[in-house]
Amino acid sequence: MSLRAGGGSSARPGRTQCSGGGATGYNVAAAAAVGWDAMEYDEKLARFRQAHLNPFNKQLGPRQHERQPSEEAPDAASEEILPELPPGEPEFRCSERVMDLGLSEDHFSRPVGLFLASDVQQLQQAIEECKQVILELPEQSEKQKDAVVRLIHLRLKLQELKDPNEDEPNIRVLLEHRFYKEKSKSVKQTCDKCNTIIWGLIQTWYTCTGCYYRCHSKCLSLISKPCVSSKVSHQAEYELNICPETGLDSQDYRCAECRVPISLRGVPSEARQCDYTGQYYCGHCHWNDLAVIPARVVHNWDFEPRKVSRCSMRYLALMVSRPVLRLREINPLLFNYVEELVEIRKLRQDILLMKPYFITCKEAMEARLLLQLQDRQHFVENDEMYSIQDLLDVHMGRLGCSLTEIHTLFAKHIKLDCERCQAKGFVCELCREGDVLFPFDSHTSVCADCSAVFHRDCYYDNSTTCPKCARLNLRKQSLFQDPDPDVDA
Repeated sequence: MSLRAGGGSSARPGRTQCSGGGATGYNVAAAAAVGWDAMEYDEKLARFRQAHLNPFNKQLGPRQHERQPSEEAPDAASEEILPELPPGEPEFRCSERVMDLGLSEDHFSRPVGLFLASDVQQLQQAIEECKQVILELPEQSEKQKDAVVRLIHLRLKLQELKDPNEDEPNIRVLLEHRFYKEKSKSVKQTCDKCNTIIWGLIQTWYTCTGCYYRCHSKCLSLISKPCVSSKVSHQAEYELNICPETGLDSQDYRCAECRVPISLRGVPSEARQCDYTGQYYCGHCHWNDLAVIPARVVHNWDFEPRKVSRCSMRYLALMVSRPVLRLREINPLLFNYVEELVEIRKLRQDILLMKPYFITCKEAMEARLLLQLQDRQHFVENDEMYSIQDLLDVHMGRLGCSLTEIHTLFAKHIKLDCERCQAKGFVCELCREGDVLFPFDSHTSVCADCSAVFHRDCYYDNSTTCPKCARLNLRKQSLFQDPDPDVDA
């Protein structure tokens, strides 16, 4: 008997086709081997072939055999009807949409008679066949749109098989990196290891909480560079020589980080110089990122960003707010060249003089006035250390304005708002005139030995001795004198 699907017949090459006159010798032998008669074998073979018809075969597609209303219906007697299935036998039927595309919504389910897509090879085959179907279907048709949607689903499934994201741990510790699995799916990032895009919708990726190193989950085992944050915590210092280049030959013509061969001619890989370290890197380790170079800032007051490697960029980003620059030792002439630095230093010195008032004032502690400088904690500890962020803000004119506002707020609390702080003021012991003085006032001078406050003019006119220091010395002498023997008796 002949096989028909949707009005057409199909015979697969390489297989014996059954005819209506009976079973061939092959069929007879096969039937005898399993204990069936020839007719029963033909029926089961017909049902098997109908269930496994290639849905992408254009000759068997339903669109190929759609008939116009004007066409006459075929003679029922001219086509042999497939035998009815016995009770309990599964019926292998496919809907028109599934037969047209050959795919189901769940590509990993295994309905009998549909294409099985359970591994990478089968998915790749299904993708190629789906592409062919899209090209053969009419443009802008509903069926072509459905085929495109299913092609996208197949590709997503294929990517999931290549980069599985199930059972991935949320935390991974590697080379002092502490990686956390990212949950964001819409943010477009670039893998720092393979230099390719991270598709968060279908790929698992991690970010180091210390240095913000990003990579695919499949790239974690390939990382060879330790976390930069460990270097920052153990050895927080800058390279203060401007681009200390030693030459590509000193690196054996290899990348300073991954050690792949590089050259200035770009064969086999282009050598890119980092302006911070002076070393050369390959294109995977040097993305031409721009950063402000600390050595150029402290020596030349130059804030122009220059190209640095990825490792240097992460290190500079972590160090930008750390106060590790002692400017008066590195370049004392910088204060003569940059007037803003002189103003900042005076404001910081005044804030240090205000600090004792706040730590002994209950109202100031309740108001937490010192938290106004919580982003620059070193401003309430000393007046010497600076961070690169401080110098950037000085260059942009932001630090002077913000620090002046904080200075005004602190002075208002001490001199006007708080009676306890007002009671800790000074009276000039040289002239005994004028208002209450405070050490942070601009017209005052402070004794370096006893911290007494005087008018500046009075202090310089009578600078031979400080009245308070003289009084303290007399008191010490009286305490260390030998006691009177009559008093002892």
